[in-house]
Amino acid sequence: IEDKDIRVDLFRSRGAGGQSVNTTDSAVRVTHLPTGVVVSMQDERSQHQNKAKALKVLAARLYDLEREEQQKLRADLRSSQIGTGDRSEKIRTYNFSRSQVTDHRVKHSEFGMDAMLNGELLDNF
Repeated sequence: IEDKDIRVDLFRSRGAGGQSVNTTDSAVRVTHLPTGVVVSMQDERSQHQNKAKALKVLAARLYDLEREEQQKLRADLRSSQIGTGDRSEKIRTYNFSRSQVTDHRVKHSEFGMDAMLNGELLDNF
């Protein structure tokens, strides 16, 4: 993560913690400008520790976003290659009761399936 891509805001922590909470700006909000991901951290007493923790969380969230995007692209590519498996995507139909083979790509039917399965009549397709 480059420094030009993030904005760091400092503010006072909220919640229990006594006097130190009210006097120091130890809470950190880190915003990743290109994606708009925001991480706020106020777990530690030190501003530096909170910033380091927030940057780690931000890096993890950005990694998850990138990984999800890659998985989505991979799934879309895979589904476009596989297809839906509908009847309209069939290449050939073998009708054993009529001894007929139909090639749906060239819209050609041929009778005599035994000869076709033995390697004869393949030139017709």
